[in-house]
Amino acid sequence: MSVNIRDFHIDIPQSTLDDLQSRLGMTRWPDPEPVEDWSQGIPLRYVQEVAEYWRDEYDWRRCESTLNAYAHHLTVIDDVDIHFMHIRSPETSARPLIMTHGWPGSIIEFMDVIGPLTDPVSHGGDAKDAYHLVIPSLPGYGFSGKPKETGWNIEKIAQAWDVLMNRLGYDRYFAQGGDWGALVTSVIGVQNLGACAGIHINLVVVGSPPEYIMQNPTPEEQASLARFMEYQTQGGGYAEIQRTKPQTLGYGLADSPVGQMAWILEKFQGWSDSDNTPDDSFDRDRLLDNIMLYWLNNAGASSARLYLESFANPNVDPVQMPTGCSIFPNEIMAPSRRWAEHRFKNLQYWGESSKGGHFAAMEVPELFLGEVRRCFGNMEL
Repeated sequence: MSVNIRDFHIDIPQSTLDDLQSRLGMTRWPDPEPVEDWSQGIPLRYVQEVAEYWRDEYDWRRCESTLNAYAHHLTVIDDVDIHFMHIRSPETSARPLIMTHGWPGSIIEFMDVIGPLTDPVSHGGDAKDAYHLVIPSLPGYGFSGKPKETGWNIEKIAQAWDVLMNRLGYDRYFAQGGDWGALVTSVIGVQNLGACAGIHINLVVVGSPPEYIMQNPTPEEQASLARFMEYQTQGGGYAEIQRTKPQTLGYGLADSPVGQMAWILEKFQGWSDSDNTPDDSFDRDRLLDNIMLYWLNNAGASSARLYLESFANPNVDPVQMPTGCSIFPNEIMAPSRRWAEHRFKNLQYWGESSKGGHFAAMEVPELFLGEVRRCFGNMEL
């Protein structure tokens, strides 16, 4: 392994966990919402319930132990420490795959798919579906360092991931991502620096529909446009705040664990199959594991800055690289295949799942696994 890569072990000081307990016990609550649903945001009663569970029952050391069962490393790229998990498959024919999370997710999203992807035989699968996994934390997220200068946009991150994979000795690899990870992965395809052989995304960002679609949209495309319009008018306020004033937002998220928890949990309800609460689609401990990676690393402001860097004008340049796209029904944006083909010129796989949403690897891991396997199964390194 390169001398530029250091081993990393997660060991949160007990004093940090004690501070969290104290803050949770001193929460000052807002008035309850005057409605019976989530239309004004995450309901007070549910937040109080989760906060009580977080304080009295949640066990961070369980999560820490689970994470530490895998190999973690740090490496400096352009003056920023990049944290990543590197899990090599026991299969000699395994192919390298870098998987990238987004906001408000983290490496926690992939915990249920690491085993089946790296060691499919032990999980009832086929050795041909084995991958060596590299799972980085985005700059400013999780255990990665926080950029001290502007400029860490999705283009720079895509270049950094190529440096990382080459530093690990992978001269050919695949790339996969959702949310910001999908935008980074798509830009890996745009840049096409020579090492990446193909990409898979489960958030398909394609830009505005071409004129031929707008003139005669299918019912599917009409529904997709309507859902995205609803997101822009009713669900996108968080993004505008993070795009314009991430530092101001950061004071509240750095000081209040309940504030950080509510800021994240609301999206796990709105972007999934959850009808009532995120507990309908996700394990509560896993939700809190993800939140802890933000809280413990004081990443509220630093994670939000990626919106300032890349949200207003995301890269939607054409992608010539072999591409696979998976559409989950409760995703923010779900373009049609012909719409996607307007950007992805070498679309080799297209999948549409029966359920799931924005956090597919965490919400419907078996369906997610099937999409990844079918996509890369037909691609050559």
